[in-house]
Amino acid sequence: MDFDITFLVLISSLILSFFVILKRKRNASKSINLPPGPPKLPIIGNVHQIAGALPHHAFRDLAKKYGPIMHMQLGQISAIIVSSPKLAKEVFKTNDLALASRPYALVADIVLYGSSDVALGPYGDYWRQMKKMITVELLSAKKVRSFSGFREQEVDHFIEFIRSTCGKPVILRNKVTEMINNIVCKSSFGGNCKQQDVLIEVVDELGRLVSGFYVADLFPEFGFLSVISGLKSKLTQIHNSLDKIFEEIFEERKIRRQSNKESEDDLLDVLLTIKESGGLQFPITDDNIKAVFVNMFSGGTDTSAMTIEWAMTELMRNPKVMEKAQKEVRETFKGKNKITESDLEHLVYLKYIIKETLRLHPPLPLLLPRECREHCQIDGYDIPVKTKVIVNAFACAVDPEYWDDAESFKPERFDSSSVDFMGTNFEFVPFGSGRRMCPGINFGLISIEAALAQMLYYFNWQLPSKSSPTSIDMTENDGATAVKKIPLLVTPTLYSSF
Repeated sequence: MDFDITFLVLISSLILSFFVILKRKRNASKSINLPPGPPKLPIIGNVHQIAGALPHHAFRDLAKKYGPIMHMQLGQISAIIVSSPKLAKEVFKTNDLALASRPYALVADIVLYGSSDVALGPYGDYWRQMKKMITVELLSAKKVRSFSGFREQEVDHFIEFIRSTCGKPVILRNKVTEMINNIVCKSSFGGNCKQQDVLIEVVDELGRLVSGFYVADLFPEFGFLSVISGLKSKLTQIHNSLDKIFEEIFEERKIRRQSNKESEDDLLDVLLTIKESGGLQFPITDDNIKAVFVNMFSGGTDTSAMTIEWAMTELMRNPKVMEKAQKEVRETFKGKNKITESDLEHLVYLKYIIKETLRLHPPLPLLLPRECREHCQIDGYDIPVKTKVIVNAFACAVDPEYWDDAESFKPERFDSSSVDFMGTNFEFVPFGSGRRMCPGINFGLISIEAALAQMLYYFNWQLPSKSSPTSIDMTENDGATAVKKIPLLVTPTLYSSF
């Protein structure tokens, strides 16, 4: 966890004078029936119990002692941690509307144009309009299919890269990430994104910056902390860089639209057409559109790439699963020199593998926090207004009450099961559920499936010499997303039939 304990100690003296105020707040809350939780220290609350650990693991371990719903004080943040499918249902279904908002975040205010995005924006009429627009106009199944040409082109380039490395150990992560980035860029801006490399670099920098745990996040009432820690300055620099890139892309597109009047049918064209046509309850601006694209790039690149890497990692650790997956792919596409997206619907076991990968390695193990808009109850406990509610998707996905041999990789578990990740099975919510469920599921999944299918079809895979499946390091990197800490190193060889 990117958390500077030394810095916390230094600034503690500055905020000690506010201790009386905080104490009064705690005394005032005694009449509220809050969930149980671990003992809290003055000022920092429970921060010391998760510092230095992977938060989703730390929260799950604490839940084993204090229960599936816990109250934790993270600095000034009053948070409810939910770690069971039964109570996740109360968050996502029973109290979905009461818990539909997001807490204020400095990154959303600065980088996402005053929180005018969909991922972190507050709940309200504007947010509902934007969510509907994205779901219906941008990321519908029909629109996602329309980008198949971009995806197939980039997957082909990726496969050619693997072919060129046959017989040599290769780290897949960088090329997988590049493939996904190219797909998102071309779907967003067409085939002519001149500053793509710079854009991706800035988005990566943003991801690294917000994946840590910063003192300024824990004490939002003390705005000076974001200044003296440098967080505000760094976010402002990222915002300015992104804004400049988007401005150039937008201006070039507007000139082209005015000159030839032809639609390019990418996401930018769709959004500009909606903006120009009017008729919206809340007219959108270029800045609102930019916020949508920040969501697209920050949420649609690393998550897909890491899922592909984790899936290959689990396949290398489980040779029988790998053998079965390759048999399905090769029998299904026997004799084909080219696999298209329409062919993928015939694959069943590969879909189970992707499901099982998402179960054990959800992209966001701790789902984005919700904020209570109106007083409600979970499991009979009070949830006061403004409280953060965080669902531990990882804990739900390995709950032994819902999953047999919960922490083992077994794709076959889905063979006779209707459990899916579309938001109705609360033991399996890698993309969330309810109003705040991720609208880009289909966009990400098709790229994952297409890449994995061709990797298994054209190549056999081995670990470097003297390595065994059990020796693969499965440690996750610290941060909001569960990236594999040590990249997977594998050696591809061309399948003998090709």
